[in-house]
This record gives sequence, C-alpha cells and structure tokens, in this order.
Amino acid sequence: MNNKRLINTNALLILLSLAASTVNAKEFVMSYDGFYDRLKVVNKGDFQYARVNFYISDIATNEACAIKSGTILTENNEYPLNFTDKAQLLLPFDKQLDTDKAVIVVEPQNPDHDCQLKLQIEASEFEGLNLTKDSLYTINNELDGLLTDLSGFFVSKLMWFLLPEQKGVAVTFKEPVVFNNPHIQCEKSVCYFAVQDNWEGDVNLLGDIENVVKVTPWIAK
Repeated sequence: MNNKRLINTNALLILLSLAASTVNAKEFVMSYDGFYDRLKVVNKGDFQYARVNFYISDIATNEACAIKSGTILTENNEYPLNFTDKAQLLLPFDKQLDTDKAVIVVEPQNPDHDCQLKLQIEASEFEGLNLTKDSLYTINNELDGLLTDLSGFFVSKLMWFLLPEQKGVAVTFKEPVVFNNPHIQCEKSVCYFAVQDNWEGDVNLLGDIENVVKVTPWIAK
C-alpha cells in the first residue's frame, strides 16, 4: 500500500470527529446529527461484526470519563440517554431525532474532568465465531471497509492518500496472552495481528474467543 496513506491516529480522530461543546463545568453537549450520520453508514453497509461506537474520555489521560447522567433533548421532548460504566454512549439510530435536531447532554461524575468525544471503529460481538486466522481476516476486511465508508466518497476516492494504512487488527484480551507467530506482536493484553491474504480459510484455533474483549483496526503511524 502506498506510504502516502500513512497518517497518525490523532489525525484519524480529527477526520472522524463530531462537534461538541461544554456549556458549563458539568455538562458536555453534542449534536445528535453527527452520530446519526455515522450510524447510518453502518446500517447501510453489509457489516456483521464492525461497528462505530462512541465514548467519553478524559482529554489528558484518554481514560473513560465516568458518566453521572445523560439526556437526549429536542425542542419538545426529553429522553434518557443509555450508557455503560466504560462511558460508552448507547445511542438509538432514530431518523426522528435527527429531524428534530436533538442534542446529547452528558454530565460526568467528576466535574473537573475535561472530557472529549472518542469515536472508535471496533468489533466486540462475536456470536458464532471462533478465534481463527479466517475470522480475523473477515473482521479486518469489515473494519477496513467501514473506515473507508465513514471517510466518505470525497476522501476515499479523491483524497485517498489521507486515509490511514490498516496493517491488521489489534485484539484486546481479558488477560495477557502469548503467540509464537512472527505476524503477531503482543503487549500485555493487546496483540497486533498483521493479517495476511493467506489467512482466509485458515480455521485452526488460535485461542478462546471468550477471552477477546474487542477487535479494533491496527493503524500504521
């Protein structure tokens, strides 16, 4: 792949960023339309495992900004915002909310946290899968396809050199693991798999899929 496609992860986050603002020390406010546009890409695509998820993280540490409460507001209605203890926003894909110009209001547990929105392309549901080279090959292709789709026609077709190079996938395990394979590099509980074309169809087990937390793109820096 052309080296001009190499950009760092921070640039990727800028490319896919959503508008957000702080109205006071306790509230973090975002327009729903940016979420809807990205959720629409996933829903229109043929993605079995790849998803785009949204998290609130601390700017300084990149750790989760624990959420105290959240609300979805329109001019005439108010709805509860669902979220996880990992500060992931569980947003509905709702055309009416987009039409009604809804906003998302998040109150962090710690009002002193300087929070930001973090968009993550990942796979975390693996029903029916085993941990094999073939399954990682499939997930790698889906993550790469979703990244391209989210980048849009203008970038993917006319400014392709701005796209990051996906070397493979980063797999986060529940605990540290070791693989004796030159195409797999592990750092504690995260292993980087340099996915090869000949991995397609290789169904030999690499480990237990139950130990996998999530799979994300491994982006060249």
